[in-house]
Amino acid sequence: MKKQFERTARLIGVEGVERLQQAHVLLFGVGGVGGYVAEALARSGVGAFTLVDNDTVAESNLNRQIIATYDTIGREKTEVMKERILSINPEAKVEVRNCFFLPECADEFDFSKYDYIIDAVDTITAKIEIIMRAKEAGVPVISSMGTGNKLNPAWLMVADLKQTSVCPLAKVMRRELKKRGIEHVKVVYSKEEALTPIEELEVVMPEAEKFSTFMKNAEVVEQSVSTNETVQAQEQEKAEPVRKKAVPGSLMFVPAAAGILIASEVVKDLLL
Repeated sequence: MKKQFERTARLIGVEGVERLQQAHVLLFGVGGVGGYVAEALARSGVGAFTLVDNDTVAESNLNRQIIATYDTIGREKTEVMKERILSINPEAKVEVRNCFFLPECADEFDFSKYDYIIDAVDTITAKIEIIMRAKEAGVPVISSMGTGNKLNPAWLMVADLKQTSVCPLAKVMRRELKKRGIEHVKVVYSKEEALTPIEELEVVMPEAEKFSTFMKNAEVVEQSVSTNETVQAQEQEKAEPVRKKAVPGSLMFVPAAAGILIASEVVKDLLL
């Protein structure tokens, strides 16, 4: 056994290390969440990866994505992540697929040949297809719910999709997967109420109120979930949202913690 996994073996044993080295994971999305999934799995000793993403590193990724530096801007995220994995463990096998996963291209993937499948993409259609294909193949799957507009990683948790609350994305996924006969999926989600992006606030309130409103929203993060739901409901009654869609705000804390939490579940399940 390589020296780099000696401390890992002290926790999971030599057989556990060997089991991880033989595992092959299929990771959809290597951005804010998925990049940290790959990082943690590589450092844990997972032996083979297939990375799927069609995006390139952008300057706007620098504040939160582990693969984003000024040296990697403009490069394929999958290629940058591959280099990073191999720099951590040169013996790992890494395949990259630079594509945008949708139902139309799902047949290009043999889901049955993987030991674990990880959904860290943003598109609902893709998330549904990934989960359905994994279920059909009988391969364990875990899915990331929404991490944008959130600040507190302590509110992240692992749960069955059926037991989720607060998260709007989880609500949509519950409804759509139930229509397709799927109710039980392991997910990582946050019970923190989403904050309102400041650029959205600029449309509906004067300059003097922006900061105080942002701080009020931030304080709500520390309250109970039931209180959060009441506050949000009251605010929604006062005014209709000016924008249907807004670019979400994000810092690295919640996406990074979600990715590491997902990786920990993957390792745990692979060792069962």
